[in-house]
Amino acid sequence: MTDRPPFTIRVDQNPYLGAGGQEMHAIVTVESSGGAPAGRPPAAAEVIIIDASGSMSYAGKMAAAKRAAEAALRVVRDGVRFAVVAGANSPRMVYPQEAGLVAMNARRRTEAVRAVSRLEASGGTAIGSWLRLAGRLLSGEEGAVRHAILLTDGKNQHESAEELDAALRECEGRFGCDARGVGTDWDVAELRKITSVLLGGFLDVPDPAHLEGDFRQMMRDAMGKRVPDLALRVWTPQNGRLRFVKQMVPTVEDLTERRADRGQIGDYPLGAWGAESREYHLCVEVPPGDVGRQGRAAWVKLVTDSGDELAHANVLVEWTDDEALSTRINARVAHHTGQSELADAIQEGLAARREGDEERATTRLGRAVALARQVGNEEISGLLDRMVEVDRETGTVRLKKDVDVADEMSLDTRSVRTVRTRQGEAGAGTGA
Repeated sequence: MTDRPPFTIRVDQNPYLGAGGQEMHAIVTVESSGGAPAGRPPAAAEVIIIDASGSMSYAGKMAAAKRAAEAALRVVRDGVRFAVVAGANSPRMVYPQEAGLVAMNARRRTEAVRAVSRLEASGGTAIGSWLRLAGRLLSGEEGAVRHAILLTDGKNQHESAEELDAALRECEGRFGCDARGVGTDWDVAELRKITSVLLGGFLDVPDPAHLEGDFRQMMRDAMGKRVPDLALRVWTPQNGRLRFVKQMVPTVEDLTERRADRGQIGDYPLGAWGAESREYHLCVEVPPGDVGRQGRAAWVKLVTDSGDELAHANVLVEWTDDEALSTRINARVAHHTGQSELADAIQEGLAARREGDEERATTRLGRAVALARQVGNEEISGLLDRMVEVDRETGTVRLKKDVDVADEMSLDTRSVRTVRTRQGEAGAGTGA
């Protein structure tokens, strides 16, 4: 009997192309209930990394970080191997004192909470070195769900960008990492890069008081992961080409360059999985066919790191001379295309604003306002309202002069967080 939970794959698309058409779009939904047939939870290993640099001593950040780490430790289930690390110019072990992981039990939980309570803030920020230590701690945990939580309040000032990139290359594929930035002095692009490479998520936490609940939920999610490492395997026909693969739910993440290539087959890493549903936008270029010809534009499989197949589905194609069929746009494809454009418009608009290019910032953020309404992303609409003013009669968009730094960082951070299609907009789909 397998310990793996059941998975399903659903494909939503318009399978019809006009005569000679070559570009097929599809939304692939991968879902698991998370419940495994066997009762025993999977092996897991967890590292909590707390920024203990000098700046954490201000605005109640260190006290909040301690409470957050303690809350996370209380969620780690017995038997999970874990460690707590403090980050500064170089990382140091908080618990256990020796470099290594230990299995959680009641005594060690109490000891770890006590050790965290003694943390003090001093020194600088060298995040790459923190991640390297996490990688070494987790290196002997193959087969387990390996995960780290990273908290920082500052930019990576005490090592070069090249050193951070080298650390990320070293850690890639070895563990997943979720990150939080507390306050307003950290770098959104930096945390986005870290969590993108390490297949995690990140959020802004402007108010340190919110860290405790956030850490508790992050650890609950980590403890809910049932399968360590999954990949989306995509086959395309001879002379076909997969133009892109983008994760669209829960966040926009372009996986195209992460492909492990094997000719007509490519594997795209998805990381660990629990009871959840994620959605991916595939664009496939197929050899043109004659009217009436039917075929497979892609064959999508969900596979483990050992190559076992958990679910599969087809992306179909049929050429037609019926223009009504070939020009129909699948509602879910349209929705996610809009969300991808929304993320790009926000990030480009904010970059232009920082560079002093008011005209381009106004154009791109104005486009973002329209797209956010179109896809029904109310959170992003609310954040955009803090950045721009829109004349309801003329539609004219103006940048606001006095914008809170926390609001700008929230918009940048959350620009990739998406919403699902509204009910009744699913369109045609095929399952596994």
